[in-house]
Amino acid sequence: MQVASHDGSASSDRGRGADAIERTSKVASLRAAVMAVAILLLFGSPTASTTGPIALRSATAASGIPVDTIASRTPFSGSHPPPHRRLVPAPPARALLAGISRNLPITARPGAGRVIGEMPAFSVYGHVRIVAWIMARSVDGRFGKVAVPYRRGHAVGWISLKSLVLRSTPIMVVVDLSRHLLTVSRLGSVILRAPTATGAPTSPTPPGHYFVTDRVPEPAGGPLGSFAFGISGIQPHLPHGWHGGNLLAIHGTNNPGSVGTSASAGCLRVSASVLTRLLPLLRLGTPVVVEP
Repeated sequence: MQVASHDGSASSDRGRGADAIERTSKVASLRAAVMAVAILLLFGSPTASTTGPIALRSATAASGIPVDTIASRTPFSGSHPPPHRRLVPAPPARALLAGISRNLPITARPGAGRVIGEMPAFSVYGHVRIVAWIMARSVDGRFGKVAVPYRRGHAVGWISLKSLVLRSTPIMVVVDLSRHLLTVSRLGSVILRAPTATGAPTSPTPPGHYFVTDRVPEPAGGPLGSFAFGISGIQPHLPHGWHGGNLLAIHGTNNPGSVGTSASAGCLRVSASVLTRLLPLLRLGTPVVVEP
């Protein structure tokens, strides 16, 4: 029994020694794997796809750590991370305007196609020379894209720019009908936000791309306030019994309580203070975009 006990104890000691050696070997392998991962993450692999993943796989195989998981954590394959490229946005462009010296046909394509409308030389309301908003130019620069004025719908076409005097404006007006909000921007930066009255439910303001055609002083205390900016659109849904014409405009009002509501025959009403601020900004040709 004692011999058996002695032999068993010696055998047990040898077993514990072998286990310790095996554990030490595994710990060493694990340390080597961790070091390999740390070096790879800090400095990257000297080659793109060979030594990095292959060395990592061989180093971690004995440790039992999932190789694919570790390899997927490598942020880049080269010795340096990819450069961070900053995209600098282009500055907002000024709107191109053209003084219209004669009635011009508006065609479906630049210099060709069927005639879909006419760009008049004079405004309908005040009979002043039209300055039109050119929304885009043809590749050769000879033709300009315009919204057909004084017509229902959203037709656009092209006019010849030959011999026309071109100019530009930094000002843009955008009207959000759903929010009863008029916004004026200069080169993309908002300089004025103001509530506006829009068309009543039975005579909604038609969305579209327009431009200022007239600048008309009005008698103080009247329904248009002290000033009206005629724009190149018409109201196709006039209220029953209306006799005030179908031209659209941005103007003042003698009913300030209506501003910010859907109350007009289609025009855009603003307060007297806002009208004063618009006077130096809205020159002939200024773009006016009315959104639903």
